[in-house]
Amino acid sequence: MTTATVAKPKAQQPGKGSRRMSLPVLLLIVAGVLVLTSVVRLITGADGITSTGQMSTALRLAVPIGLAGLGGLWAERSGVVNIGLEGMMILGTWFGAWAGYQWGPWVGVLFGIIGGALGALLHAIATVTFNVNHIVSGVAINILALGTTRYLSKFTFENAPQGSSKQSPPIDSLGTFDIPGLSSALDTLNQKHWFLVSDIAGLVGGLVTDLSPLTVIAVALVPFTWWVLWRTAFGLRLRSCGENPVAAESLGVNVYKYKYIAVIISGGFAGLGGAFLSIVASNVYLDGQTAGRGYIGLAAMIFGNWMPGGLALGAGLFGYTDSLNLRGGTTNVHALILLLGILVVVGAAYLAWRKRYVPAVITAVAAALLFVWYSTTSDVPAQLVTATPYIVTLLVLSLSAQSLRMPKADGMPYRKGQGK
Repeated sequence: MTTATVAKPKAQQPGKGSRRMSLPVLLLIVAGVLVLTSVVRLITGADGITSTGQMSTALRLAVPIGLAGLGGLWAERSGVVNIGLEGMMILGTWFGAWAGYQWGPWVGVLFGIIGGALGALLHAIATVTFNVNHIVSGVAINILALGTTRYLSKFTFENAPQGSSKQSPPIDSLGTFDIPGLSSALDTLNQKHWFLVSDIAGLVGGLVTDLSPLTVIAVALVPFTWWVLWRTAFGLRLRSCGENPVAAESLGVNVYKYKYIAVIISGGFAGLGGAFLSIVASNVYLDGQTAGRGYIGLAAMIFGNWMPGGLALGAGLFGYTDSLNLRGGTTNVHALILLLGILVVVGAAYLAWRKRYVPAVITAVAAALLFVWYSTTSDVPAQLVTATPYIVTLLVLSLSAQSLRMPKADGMPYRKGQGK
């Protein structure tokens, strides 16, 4: 069977669904946001919002979210909803730390992937073979992973040197590196605090400074996923299972096999994200270390419209807001209120241009409230900084919900031979 024999997903008719944003338009929007951010930095004096250190921290925090999102992408493109990403990440953190402190960090990375894949195998058996509701199975995986790792920690880490029932012994570092010459030059340029130029230097500098080898691997997995799923016969067959499994089966595709492969790969990605948390982001396993990043990864995948590029953009956004907890949080979040107000004004103008006057007025009122909030305060509560990643998750999903297009058979029950 050639790739030409697999029916491609039916194209959406005009007016029924979303129009995919072109790359030039997306780049123009990113450039506009960057210009507005630079303006806000000059007005507020919050130089930290585009500093090299801020961006480097954001990248490190975006990696586990992005890996969880990639895991969700693989599963849902095959038609399986994977709410169990959080549990698979938990298994990745525990297995990675357990193997890492004994046999080295790279072995820990491998065991983290295996741990996540084991959780995914259970999810695949439940959803694919036994047709259990995908949400129920995913929640069960999360609960099982949390209970299992806490139970195992009492018998492994508690009796180990420098360990406890809620913490593993320290794990050796994978090491970090900078791009020679480029990192220092960009950091120097960022310290000049020039309009736009220093902001771009901070953004790029954060991507080439204090890098872990595992960060480079994780970033490379984004284009690799795109190539496999959209440029290979394997990827075409896998995606056909998520769009129309009955049609795929009629053309000779083993739907069960592709769903199993996709879900297990999904768990491996989530487990790798968990191992990143316990080995790179921190050098120990901690109880509750994932802190809901599996769910945020799922939100990043939805924000990215089930596409790797959009997913990476969403993970970067959530990683940036998460990094505010670690670097100048209250000052930077207060400055970002002004940025958000300006963006909301732009949104109101766009709605008015589209002659959607009622939403435009509501949006303008929201912008006015943000400006009042910014002008009448000089700081924000620390609790708001902690909650910012989750608030951004809710806002992004609510604002982008009308332009999303999930795989047509995502989460739908399927039995072999049901089309006969």
